[in-house]
Amino acid sequence: MPETSYAPCGELSLAYQMFGAGPVDLVFVGAMVSHIELLWTMPEFKSFFDQLGTFCRVLLFDKAGVGLSDPVPQVRTLDDRVAEIEAVMDAAGFERAAIFGMSEGGAQAIYFAAKRPQRTRALIVFGSFAYLSGGGWDELLGDPEALTAQVALELGTKYAPSLEQIRRLQAFANAARSQWGSGASAKALTPSVRSQRQLAMFERMASSPGMARATMESNLRIDLRSVLPALAVPTLVTHASHDGVPVQCGRYLADHIPGARYVEVDGVDHAPWLAEPDTMLTEIEEFLTGGHGVASPVHRALRTVLFTDIVSSTERAATVGDERWRAVIVRFGEINAELVQRFGGAVVKSTGDGHLATFDGPTQAIHCAEALHTDAELLGIEIRAGIHTGECELLETDIAGIAVHIAARIMAQAGAGEIIVSRTVRDLVVGSGTSFADRGTVELRGVPGSWQLLAVCRHGARPDSAEAQLASTPTPGPGVTMHRTDRAVAVLARHAPWMLRGMARLAR
Repeated sequence: MPETSYAPCGELSLAYQMFGAGPVDLVFVGAMVSHIELLWTMPEFKSFFDQLGTFCRVLLFDKAGVGLSDPVPQVRTLDDRVAEIEAVMDAAGFERAAIFGMSEGGAQAIYFAAKRPQRTRALIVFGSFAYLSGGGWDELLGDPEALTAQVALELGTKYAPSLEQIRRLQAFANAARSQWGSGASAKALTPSVRSQRQLAMFERMASSPGMARATMESNLRIDLRSVLPALAVPTLVTHASHDGVPVQCGRYLADHIPGARYVEVDGVDHAPWLAEPDTMLTEIEEFLTGGHGVASPVHRALRTVLFTDIVSSTERAATVGDERWRAVIVRFGEINAELVQRFGGAVVKSTGDGHLATFDGPTQAIHCAEALHTDAELLGIEIRAGIHTGECELLETDIAGIAVHIAARIMAQAGAGEIIVSRTVRDLVVGSGTSFADRGTVELRGVPGSWQLLAVCRHGARPDSAEAQLASTPTPGPGVTMHRTDRAVAVLARHAPWMLRGMARLAR
């Protein structure tokens, strides 16, 4: 088993391993829970990754809150997960890498590739999704026919799961919600693994029940559909035909990621090392080393665009006089520059009475807009803000693209003191604690289609809102639910994984 090291990620430490001697650097982003040392005790996992290491230099890691990585106080956002991928890449010395995401990790890999195309050599996803239900537990665990109809309405009938597929996903979700640590949830997704006792141990050692529940809730509410067209890296989408995550999810990804290659393998398990692993490895090797996995020069990337504007500036200038008003404008420009920098953004340009800035993610843009509103009020002025996340053309000193126009049009819909965002922004900040009020669907001048807009609740999420409940869900580390025998197994996994692999073979 490779040696486990730790990568700094802000105030957290992330457990990671690096192995293999192939010519391609590859980062594996796992499912919602993992334990990078215990995984090596599974014979199929070891065989799969040993072979992957013959043509790749592989980086495995436990995300924050699971496995051997530090626990976290609340569920992580997509932007947090992107930062984790970047942190382990930096620690391992990977400048650019193929990003291989499985399940929830596939969604995070997609978001990383859209935000960081310059660091993404290629993208591979297995058993992943862009959209599951659009809601939380109540939506998923409701009437299967209603959920199928909802997905058909959102994605089209071609991508709607069958009632049988919905019921299997519900069985997994029910077990994750109320039976974590029994092995029932893992068994629902990997039915070919005979030993539920082994799966139960993995659940307890990989995650606490609270972290599992919060992560599952977050996954149910994430919607990455608007991000897919922004992907500009070579992409291989893979899925098992009878996976617990409906195969239609993989087909949707392949059909909506530009130039994606799709491979569907036979199997029932939600793990690439259990679903025709030889075929999977052959496809991955050919994709990465056969000329498909080489990205073109990058001039476009996913960015969050923030437009701000002073409300009634002409009237205010007439009231206070030109000289005093110029002083206010200058001071607000200084405040804008300070706050944009503080929240990790970049000021692109001034628009007279307002400013255009970009951010890596929507959470930072929202927090910056909230701070700008507060400081503007201290200056005696009111501002309005519009935020959208989309693909931007990266110019030397400017940005361009439809996302910029959309953000400007969204700002035009805002009133004094308001922060208005697109649905895309709302769907990408799940778990951040930000709450929104629906402002309906509108047509934006010069922009095709209809757009759902939402207003940021500036005084925090309502206590009874789904976002507040998700953000407040306790997410302790896995140590709180581990049995004494689990701790003994953890020692064996580190020092004698071969012994546990032998026991696993006997169990089958």
